[in-house]
Amino acid sequence: MKIEPSLLSSLTWFAHIARHRSFTKAASEMGITRAALSQQLKNLEHQLQVRLINRTTRNMSLTEEGQRLFDILQPSLTSIEQVVNELNDSHVEPSGLIRISVSRIAARLLLEPHLAEFLALYPKIRLELILDDGFTNIVAEGVDAGIRLGISLDEHMVAVPITPPLTTAIVSSPKYFQKHGLPQTPDDLDAHNCLAFRFTSSGTIDHWSLTSPDVEQHTVVFEPKGNAIFNDDRSMLQAALQGVGLIKHIDLWVEQHIKEGRLTRVLAPWCKSFPGFYLYIPSREHMPKKIRVLMDFLIEKRERL
Repeated sequence: MKIEPSLLSSLTWFAHIARHRSFTKAASEMGITRAALSQQLKNLEHQLQVRLINRTTRNMSLTEEGQRLFDILQPSLTSIEQVVNELNDSHVEPSGLIRISVSRIAARLLLEPHLAEFLALYPKIRLELILDDGFTNIVAEGVDAGIRLGISLDEHMVAVPITPPLTTAIVSSPKYFQKHGLPQTPDDLDAHNCLAFRFTSSGTIDHWSLTSPDVEQHTVVFEPKGNAIFNDDRSMLQAALQGVGLIKHIDLWVEQHIKEGRLTRVLAPWCKSFPGFYLYIPSREHMPKKIRVLMDFLIEKRERL
């Protein structure tokens, strides 16, 4: 038998009657008259060609066929009602799981310091952080959102900046520079122990791209060949703090150490700015409230960076 849309509506009416074992109570709950509800049941029995409820002026009971139908309908309708209620609740209080793909450095700078605050603000939200230094296709991977540097984003993605523009910072400890001197130009780097970073996604070494501060703005690409290679930002930073050698990183990662005198920055005029970190999502259309509050939260934190 082909199920018509009108049949689905009538099945819902029937389930309410069967649940209450009363036309009056079911009609009151659903905001219709008892006569209208009775007519809905008659139409359903006519479509199915079977009696579902025995009724008299005082009593009613399910027939064997009616009980079988109700036993099947009740769990499904309960599940549907639960989902609908959760969807309605999501418009009132953000809830549900957010799966977010984020590079390790972005997680450490932008999420880890604020996790407790965000989850306290929105106790019905759960966060799943997927640490991945490569670029993730969030649609293909079934992820809700991602955080990456603006220079690596697909132009078709919807993205909002969650940091100001960033610059490269070449740093080491004051102790290192006391021993080896300060480089004045990129050519001087050949005489220094420049520590390398290897990308886990591609396996390639991160080259240092430096742009002259003069009008011509010519670019120098330098390959670090120091005595250590890292694929973890924290380990590389510790090496610089210990005076092992020079490292190149984004200014946001090292600025506090510079302010407090644990690191010294060199060649700053040769380091150009570039787009910072962005939160990216597949679409703004019908954006879940849980994503909207995460976006607003990170934008608010951007103002404090």
